[in-house]
Amino acid sequence: MEDYYKTNKEAWNVRTKIHLHSSFYDLNKFKREVKSVPDLDLSLLGDVRGKSILHLQCHFGMDTLSLSKLGANVVGVDFSEEAIQTAKALNEELGLNAQFCCCNIYDAPAVLKGQQFDIVYTSYGVVNWLPDLIQWGQVVSQMLKDGGKFVIVEFHPILWMLNEDFSQVRYAYSRKEPYVVEEATYTDSKADNQQKTVTWNHGLAVVLNGLLCNGLQIKSFGEYDYSPFNLFGNMISEKDGTFKIAGKNGEIPMLFSVVVVKPPR
Repeated sequence: MEDYYKTNKEAWNVRTKIHLHSSFYDLNKFKREVKSVPDLDLSLLGDVRGKSILHLQCHFGMDTLSLSKLGANVVGVDFSEEAIQTAKALNEELGLNAQFCCCNIYDAPAVLKGQQFDIVYTSYGVVNWLPDLIQWGQVVSQMLKDGGKFVIVEFHPILWMLNEDFSQVRYAYSRKEPYVVEEATYTDSKADNQQKTVTWNHGLAVVLNGLLCNGLQIKSFGEYDYSPFNLFGNMISEKDGTFKIAGKNGEIPMLFSVVVVKPPR
């Protein structure tokens, strides 16, 4: 199989540099406000003041730093050296106390030496980079304290079946084989700036079973017809700052959320 980890890490090291200068991330605005976690996520996370949080696949740390500003004790994990170096520099510049660790998230329990957290959190374009969600669920379980909760908000797998204008089914809902493509990152469409990536389409059953098979209990599950980000073609802006697919009137789910807890022993 394609060396997905090496390929994707190289892609995300390149993409981090692009993202830092993109209007999508608007780093200057972020530095002024330190506020990037969407309202949906905040509602599921609850009051984070004083809570220990592990943020998986944190990219260059905007959400991690936002949670730190809200009073949480946060550790962000990502496999991109470029992203983690940037996150550490931002943390110092903003005078926050977030911590960052560069590693494969499958290695996080060993690298973080048995640390456990009140909350584990991940969101938006994360599970499609992982080949094994049973092992992913095991990491989540290992990193949670007894009684702790895991929160994921993710793009709905139905989205990944469709072409860019949502008019045609083009890909499998769920399959074990990866998709290997060369494409520009979501903040940039330049044909001469493309990266090779390896991703998977995971159906909801794969995601949920990855958690259930590791002894975690589902507390809530949600599906939503909007996105907090305009990452896709043919989208319209709503008054509340979210984005919906033009002409679909809620016919296509865009997000799902899952909150699970680790039962006390």
